[in-house]
Amino acid sequence: MTDSADSPSFRLAYVPGVTPAKWVRIWAERLPDTPLTLLQATPAEASEVLREGAADAAFVRLPVDRTVFSAIPLYTETTVVVVPRDHLITAAEEVTVADLADEVVLHPLDDVLGWERPPGEAAFERPATTEDAI
Repeated sequence: MTDSADSPSFRLAYVPGVTPAKWVRIWAERLPDTPLTLLQATPAEASEVLREGAADAAFVRLPVDRTVFSAIPLYTETTVVVVPRDHLITAAEEVTVADLADEVVLHPLDDVLGWERPPGEAAFERPATTEDAI
């Protein structure tokens, strides 16, 4: 928590794809007198936000530098495919990488999956963020 004796607060950074609503609700229930400030950060800048003290904690994706940070894995994410509602793939329960071979796949610059080679056909341009890709 920050060191302000007058108005204690907690600054929580989070990366795209994390939905902090549950955590915000629980924070408000348990610590109603301590404001919670949310700071959205890109995956690339999240560690720096913590190092510089702009946030007290952060929801990030592993790996992180454990010589600098203490990290507690909360859950394992499921990778998803986002397509228009009327796309043929929506009929499938699960999608494999092979299922995407003939599809144009947007590979955003902030991708955290670390593909050696992303599946499918590459788009003409890479969107800057996952949000832009969606």
